[in-house]
Amino acid sequence: MVDEAHERTLSTDILFGLVKDVVRARPDLKLLISSATLDAEKFSNYFDLAPIFKIPGRRYPVEIHYTKSPEANYLDAAVVTALQIHATQSPGDILVFLTGQEEIETVEQILKHRVRGLGTKIAELIICPIYANLPTELQAKIFEPTPEGARKVVLATNIAETSLTIDGIKYVIDPGFCKMKTYNPRTGIESLLVTPISKASAMQRAGRSGRTGPGKCFRLYTSHSFQNDLDDNTSPEIQRTNLANVVLTLYSLGIEYEKLLRFEFMDPPPADAIKKAMELLYNLGALNGQGKLTKVGRRMAEFPLDPMLSKMIVASEKYKCSDEIISIAAMLSVGNSIFYRPKDKQVHADNARMNFHTGDVGDHIAHLNVYNSCKENNYSSQWCYENYIQVRSMKRARDIRDQLGGLLERVEIESTSNSNDLDAIKKSILSGFFPHAAKLQKNGTYGRVKHLQTVHIHPSSGLAEVVPRLVLYHELVLTIKEYMRQVTEIKPEWLLEIAPHYYQLNDVEDSSSKKMPRGHGLAH
Repeated sequence: MVDEAHERTLSTDILFGLVKDVVRARPDLKLLISSATLDAEKFSNYFDLAPIFKIPGRRYPVEIHYTKSPEANYLDAAVVTALQIHATQSPGDILVFLTGQEEIETVEQILKHRVRGLGTKIAELIICPIYANLPTELQAKIFEPTPEGARKVVLATNIAETSLTIDGIKYVIDPGFCKMKTYNPRTGIESLLVTPISKASAMQRAGRSGRTGPGKCFRLYTSHSFQNDLDDNTSPEIQRTNLANVVLTLYSLGIEYEKLLRFEFMDPPPADAIKKAMELLYNLGALNGQGKLTKVGRRMAEFPLDPMLSKMIVASEKYKCSDEIISIAAMLSVGNSIFYRPKDKQVHADNARMNFHTGDVGDHIAHLNVYNSCKENNYSSQWCYENYIQVRSMKRARDIRDQLGGLLERVEIESTSNSNDLDAIKKSILSGFFPHAAKLQKNGTYGRVKHLQTVHIHPSSGLAEVVPRLVLYHELVLTIKEYMRQVTEIKPEWLLEIAPHYYQLNDVEDSSSKKMPRGHGLAH
């Protein structure tokens, strides 16, 4: 049984393609696909005209209200709507959907300010934010029952659309936007941009107000806009993501090039994305010139990670630092939610973070320092609080690291530690991430070594002020600029040593001046 099928994640889409053949071959196997908002006809057609069952839900009626004209500023409109509901509507909590942490913090400030201005004219309004980067104990506040005579307003990202249900919500405010990750295979950049939601998402959001009794949904857009401007469904993840891991997984299941091109995806990914994924796997040594899986590729496929991370782990065998590398891989897998930076204590939080960066070691080694210090302090929550580190992220990193440790045994890589040799650790990382190199240009920005494209070190990086000559980065994210996240300084000769098939001498020679400072490079 596959539930929440409308979310169309990468994993479910591949599963559908694999399961389709299994179901055809085994009439004794039943496959149930369920969801609250589903394009049932599309699924039925994909699965050879499978029967559709409609089971009525236990939802209460929801009144939907639209705005008469488009809103110029949806944040302001959300605040005004929340206060109007609070002042005029019967008891019941409010859920406001916003796109991310920044918007939630802004709305929280404005609401607090305006509620203070109204003083005793209105009842108490309890404001509860919820987003992924918020520490767990603050997240739990949204579930606490609302005191008598007060009203709760929950400011949430689309985590509250399907993943969690909050009791007592009677009013939903939906500005009609969410943050969407899209990957461009041509440039290799992931953008995280605010986009209009789909009709399916809008229905899902409205439904949140009818869980425990009749509710109301206030959409901060016009009904014309709902009918004509919103897509029916959110575009499936498979069409807007880096497919390197998908291609490697399918290869390891025996679905190689010819079969891969004929693989029955429900919504086929762009041909460009598959081509780019195969190119990357070839450069990493996972595929050979004939497009067959190599021994390295087979080992990489055992790790449920992005292929660049799994190549970095396989390479750590040579540099005798697999212990350090799986810690770094675990920390990178947790994403950007290691450090917590509360609005009122930003300076403290930044100082705490820079403590792990002593000696300009770069972000990867800083991650390793965080993991090791946390381990030395027995993963204590107190230590995490003092250092502005997310307890939950560290628990997750520890679990991932344990899992990776087990997989090392499986691919017969010895557990080795080489904590004093930072160069060996950096070379291991570079073995997986050599396509992600950028060098300093005359104008002070960075240019990717293999693509004529300007990129910038993310301000949260420990190297943001250091301006090294040549760096490798973990990922490129487009927000206001093209930012490199998780950056480490490298030496030009390493690129030629580790990836001679990818870089030539003129790629790494320093263009800004022939005399290179700080003893780096090939000019000497």
